[in-house]
Amino acid sequence: MLPCHTSAIRVLLVDDHELTRLTLKLAFSNQANIQIVGLATNGKEAIDIAKQSHPDVVILDLQMPVMDGWSASCQIKAIAPTTQIIAYSSVEDSKFQAAKAMGKWDAFCQKDIPTTELIALAKKLGKKSVNGFSCKTN
Repeated sequence: MLPCHTSAIRVLLVDDHELTRLTLKLAFSNQANIQIVGLATNGKEAIDIAKQSHPDVVILDLQMPVMDGWSASCQIKAIAPTTQIIAYSSVEDSKFQAAKAMGKWDAFCQKDIPTTELIALAKKLGKKSVNGFSCKTN
């Protein structure tokens, strides 16, 4: 079992768009106490990386090829219930309520959220995961 207390929040970034993935990697890599443990292009890759790297937080695009974020979120939570998942999508707010029932995540962010707010949310949720708590708000 992994220790609950660690100095860095371990983050997995999942998006099928390379520019988004790499931009997020750059933004998160420049933060103190954050370690990028993997980059994935679809939900299947995200599950494989999550099994190996045990992230505290997953930033998860919902609309991807191979396996979408809804399916991946359910499987990641099944193998790592304290991992905090942020659904990161361009799904419209009006469609979010219907989409919410299909996935298992702890927070939802539109892709137009300021990067600083996304990082702050990941840090907030990551601290809960690192301390062994789940802040399931979905």
